[in-house]
Amino acid sequence: MTATNQSAASNRLRRSETPRPGTGIVHLGLGAFFRGFGCVYVADAMAASGGDWGIVGVSLRSPETRNALADQDWAYTSVTLAKDGEAFRQIEVLNDVLVAPEDPEAVIDAMADPGVKIVTLTVTEKGYCHNPATGRINLDHPLIQADLMNPLPQTAPGFLVRALQRRKVAGVPPFTVLSCDNLPSNGKLVCAIVLELADRIDPALAQWIAQKATFPSTMVDRITPATTEADILRVQERTGQFDAAPVLHEPFYQWAVEDDFVGGQRPDLAAAGAEMVADVTAHENMKLRMLNGTHSSLAYLGFLAGHETIAETVADPVFASYVRNLWSEEITPTLIAPPGVNLADYADELFDRYANPAIRHLTYQIAMDGSQKLPQRLLATMTEAIDAGRNCRGLCLAVAAWMRYVGGVDEAGQPILVKDPLAEKLKSLSQEADGPAEAVAALLSVREVFSAQQASLLQLPVAEAAESLWRQGSRDAVAELASS
Repeated sequence: MTATNQSAASNRLRRSETPRPGTGIVHLGLGAFFRGFGCVYVADAMAASGGDWGIVGVSLRSPETRNALADQDWAYTSVTLAKDGEAFRQIEVLNDVLVAPEDPEAVIDAMADPGVKIVTLTVTEKGYCHNPATGRINLDHPLIQADLMNPLPQTAPGFLVRALQRRKVAGVPPFTVLSCDNLPSNGKLVCAIVLELADRIDPALAQWIAQKATFPSTMVDRITPATTEADILRVQERTGQFDAAPVLHEPFYQWAVEDDFVGGQRPDLAAAGAEMVADVTAHENMKLRMLNGTHSSLAYLGFLAGHETIAETVADPVFASYVRNLWSEEITPTLIAPPGVNLADYADELFDRYANPAIRHLTYQIAMDGSQKLPQRLLATMTEAIDAGRNCRGLCLAVAAWMRYVGGVDEAGQPILVKDPLAEKLKSLSQEADGPAEAVAALLSVREVFSAQQASLLQLPVAEAAESLWRQGSRDAVAELASS
């Protein structure tokens, strides 16, 4: 990310003279979220307890982040967006940033280095090249097909397998694989994907990984909106330094991590405030369903209603009532609270975070890649509710809104640029349908998103929600739901 500024060269942010740590972590998918979350935790852990836990970041697609950070010696500004103002902090935990398409060999070399003990990932749901409805790797994915044939991979699973293969051949212990993506049982998921891909390449490698590597599951939580050109200029005005790649985030952060690392080697994350647990399931279900599930619901319905951000959406009393009802009536009955957590209090805290006007979290941004997000954010909750005989009409309306959204035309007849791996397929199915009920039936047939069981359970209630949504629009449909 860049901003045009004639004085940038003279007052560009510079790394301090503090000696940099050795590299102990490689991170795949270096975007704003991990720089505003994981890097901050690691920096705090080293400040508390030392250790060589410097990070080499890897961009799997674009050189944009590398180009922005290179002239700053990989330092950047972390900006906390509180209701009462902004706080600025310089983060200096990155030691390098590699761009995988430019030099995949350099990425494997970095991951194979014996000093690297952990490989972390934030590659989003679609970066795992799996089928979200089944959790299995998609062996027909063209990039996975390429990774099976070529020892210089293109995908995150491919880099994990090839780097572990390099370590096995060299007699170096494996690294811990630590997924930081919003996926249920993310450690178990990436483990299964890696093992299946490795088995296709070399069954002995798969066996070695299964025996010696670890894949802890995690729950991560910090709202990190996309950085804009206006943000870059404002940070420069406030700090007196030009930073081409600051990250902005809310004050809140939470990281629950299963404490299962190869050889017990990890940063002192507990000293940085992380919760080191034996099983992260309760934490991740709470967060995926209560935060991510309602984020997606508000994103699709709010976008269709003309709301640009989540804060703007929940400032609308109709949507404020809607999201509170989702929590109390449809989502929390499906959850077991983590120890010491009151789910009603957690919902109140979430609402306050959503309502923070300093966080411009775009509904359009959250709406991206819905085909990858719906199974874990909404569908599991809905399936459990229906099986238990409970109401989930609000979530059905959210799924109907996603179906309207992927049709590529909003309620005013204006085009929507749908960003989704299945965008063309979803748009075609929606536009060829004759009315909402037919659109629902067509989209429920997409097995990459909905299992056959889910399609059967959801057909009638989602069709009813779609009829209401198509007939009167998003906001009125939400209002009608609240009054019925």
